[in-house]
Amino acid sequence: MRYSDEIIEEVRARNDIVDVVGQYVHLQKKGANYFGLCPFHNEKSGSFSVSAHKQMYYCFGCGAGGNVITFLMKYDNLTFQEAVKQLADRAGIKLPDEDDSPAAKAQRDKRQILLDINKEAAKYYYYQLRSPKGQKGLEYFRDRKLTDETMQHFGLGFANVTSDDLVKHLKSKGYQDSQIIEAGLASYDDKYGTHDKFWNRVMFPIQDASQKVIGFGGRVLGDGKPKYLNSPETMIFDKSRNLFGLNYAKNSRAGYMIICEGYMDVIAMHQAGFTMAVASLGTAFTTGQAMILKRYTDEVILSYDSDEAGTKAALRGIGILKDVGLKGKVLDLRPYKDPDEFIKNEGKEAFEQRIRDAENTFFFEVRIMQSQHNMSDPESKTEFHRKLAAKLCEFEEALERENYIEAVAARYNIAIDDLRKMVASYAAKAGFAKPAQRPKSGIIEKKTPEDGAKKNQRLLLTWLTDEPSIYPKVKSYVSPDDFSDDLYRSVALELFAGLESGNFSPAAILDHFTDEDEHSKVAEMFNTNLIDIETKEQRKKAFRDIIVGVKQAGYERQKRELKPDDPNFLTMTIQGKKELEKLSHADISPDD
Repeated sequence: MRYSDEIIEEVRARNDIVDVVGQYVHLQKKGANYFGLCPFHNEKSGSFSVSAHKQMYYCFGCGAGGNVITFLMKYDNLTFQEAVKQLADRAGIKLPDEDDSPAAKAQRDKRQILLDINKEAAKYYYYQLRSPKGQKGLEYFRDRKLTDETMQHFGLGFANVTSDDLVKHLKSKGYQDSQIIEAGLASYDDKYGTHDKFWNRVMFPIQDASQKVIGFGGRVLGDGKPKYLNSPETMIFDKSRNLFGLNYAKNSRAGYMIICEGYMDVIAMHQAGFTMAVASLGTAFTTGQAMILKRYTDEVILSYDSDEAGTKAALRGIGILKDVGLKGKVLDLRPYKDPDEFIKNEGKEAFEQRIRDAENTFFFEVRIMQSQHNMSDPESKTEFHRKLAAKLCEFEEALERENYIEAVAARYNIAIDDLRKMVASYAAKAGFAKPAQRPKSGIIEKKTPEDGAKKNQRLLLTWLTDEPSIYPKVKSYVSPDDFSDDLYRSVALELFAGLESGNFSPAAILDHFTDEDEHSKVAEMFNTNLIDIETKEQRKKAFRDIIVGVKQAGYERQKRELKPDDPNFLTMTIQGKKELEKLSHADISPDD
């Protein structure tokens, strides 16, 4: 259900962004705004700004920006409705029921019961591990070198050898057999009746990003099968859309995340201080899991076992990361099998070095490809070079492709001109353009006039939100129609309308742009810093330059949209030039 704009505005108005963000980020007041370390990327000096006036946050380092609702969505991986509900509860606002029908209420009640049952089971397993019956499980974890603090942190537990302990406990709490089975914690058959799904296993509670227990993983003690058993899919547990350890890793601020295969790998890494580690839940890494990671980082390091199965998993994971637009690297742990084994043998510092040396995914794929060819055999070596050239064609951007051609030629001792010709041949067959030659002058490509025009528009929008009092002066020179593209014009229309009525809210405008890329761009429009303005004259010059820049962009756009044979073309062109000329020499100021 989409809440009304009035309800959303009330929720936002009753949750001051400084107070809410301050619960997650240490903020210090500097001038009109508050600053702290960005929770969405790793940084040493605070570039994360929170404005009480605008009720917005913006990071000048990574570009993350939004309002109080967006912050919770990004920080806790919530949907829009979940974030609104959390903030409404915080402010004591009763939201309208999403659906008052008996069927919808029954579904909500059922979901809550399943969460309650899983929470109670987690508590039961936790205490069983620390009881005399759990001694075997406790010894297993201590043999794996886990501290008591780590076991407590992850809520590790134990399922007894007897096969109905948990069922009896949950029934004593008032839960029915059917509810326990639906929660994925029990099964039923004619011989044993309702009996525990997990027994004689050490238990790993699986939590969602909001710290709710949604399922379990259990490792058998002894020779039982299967070695690892996970909760089945339920109303609250979707393996393909959750990650073990994400509830902690999302707050790591490392700037990247590491995905590995097993629960113990994640726990060992967190214990050693690598709190950015997560693992898939007994299944192969999925696109859904990659999309979740993308909410928190733009780089993922794959850390799979160094055996053949792990190599295949890494190759598959690389493709998934590319599909969702994430940068990737591959951790080389040889001669050890996994992160847990590596850290135990080599220690934290050596593991940090392996992270720093993590392999570019392209070169990892090429290394695996090379291992499948006999480089001492000319025919096999030539076949490797052909596959390498074909793989270089995957880079559709000419400059990036050229960078890799240079790197590959140097690494594999191939004549660069020969490699270029081979790549060009394959590129032509695949429908790509020829690789572009790198510019030899070393001159950095200049920004287009459009880049400067958009900056002027962002500066004006930011200035208006910082100082609404200048709006009467601005509107005498500029209208929303002067903005250069649809997104900028739509933002200007809403902002000008709000300023005209005396009821403008940048935070509210943000909610009208739900696409992630658009949302980020709009947040930047309200957070573009004016620099080098210390005197009244500098302020006056900046204002005139920005106004002229915006008018110029509007004039160029309108000229492009009119065809030369349009009867208005000549009139508009002459009139527009005169207005710009007059404006550029006018004595205008934001203050008079």
